[in-house]
Amino acid sequence: MNILIVKMSAIGDVIHTFPALNALRDYFPDACITWLVEEAAADLVIGHPSLDNVIVSKRKHWMKSLFSSSFPSAFMKILSFIHTLRETEYDMIIDFQGLLKSGVMVMLARGKKKIGFDKGMEHAECSHLFYNLRIAPVNMEIHALKRGLMMIQSLGVKADKVEYRLPVTPEDRHAVHTLLQKNGITSKEKIICINPQATWETKLWDNEKFADLSDRIQEQYGARIVFTGGPEDRPVIDAIMSMTNKTCVNLAGLTTLKMLAALYEQADVLVTTDTGPMHLGAAAGTRVVAIFGSTAPWRTGPYGPDHVVVRSATGCSPCFKRECEHKSCMRDISVDQVMSAVKKQMGVP
Repeated sequence: MNILIVKMSAIGDVIHTFPALNALRDYFPDACITWLVEEAAADLVIGHPSLDNVIVSKRKHWMKSLFSSSFPSAFMKILSFIHTLRETEYDMIIDFQGLLKSGVMVMLARGKKKIGFDKGMEHAECSHLFYNLRIAPVNMEIHALKRGLMMIQSLGVKADKVEYRLPVTPEDRHAVHTLLQKNGITSKEKIICINPQATWETKLWDNEKFADLSDRIQEQYGARIVFTGGPEDRPVIDAIMSMTNKTCVNLAGLTTLKMLAALYEQADVLVTTDTGPMHLGAAAGTRVVAIFGSTAPWRTGPYGPDHVVVRSATGCSPCFKRECEHKSCMRDISVDQVMSAVKKQMGVP
């Protein structure tokens, strides 16, 4: 049996689909399972123990190139990608994304059963038109991870466990150990990671508060503070660190996603905004403190009982807006509130 999973982005969405992938692998142990993913999250998917193949779409790069002098090259690469996608006829193609972009991929791929949620799902962008087996829509107030499991349960697949099986290797862990040593952090020290950035403006907490939080954590727990993020986050993190009174480490942009998971495995706590690394930390088994504003933690928060979400009592949250004039939902969250959550996660009475 050949199975194609379509979940192209983003990092958190891909992580939410790992339990469904593992359930499919356990239910169909001899199946050949392929995953279609975009570049940003590919590092997490490649090497996953439940997968046989990975097809990487460079959609964003191709779209930019189509409107430049690189058009001929981009066009040929798109044709090559489509050829790769259509090489195999799949017994099942399961669209866990439910967006127009994923629906188009389902249409392009060859498959006997093309599966996804029927119309009625929020933000579905008419993706149901590309399926020949439509699953009854489920309540969007259910957590995204659970919705993925419910989809395959409707196909008769047993899916009652939440396992991620992150493809973190001994080499990834060794690379993180070396990186920490280079920055003066030993394996005996407590580590608290802070991931302060996010793609939406409405998910950002004040830089000054992150700086104050960093100092207070070090004073109270003697822990080393390690900031994480992507390469584009380094300047903001450097600005935060310039406001601190104690030494911190900025590892933003210096790790792969698998190395970041290995780092979070070693951390005592991860303090983070609502972003991909939040889900990575939860999947790595790290105790997470998640700062939430415009989004709904019961839909897309860190999954499981071992995490703490910090929110304000702002009446307009969740609004799901990317931009806001006042951002009171984030601005009203105090450092004291986050420190209380850190205290709980550190197991301090």
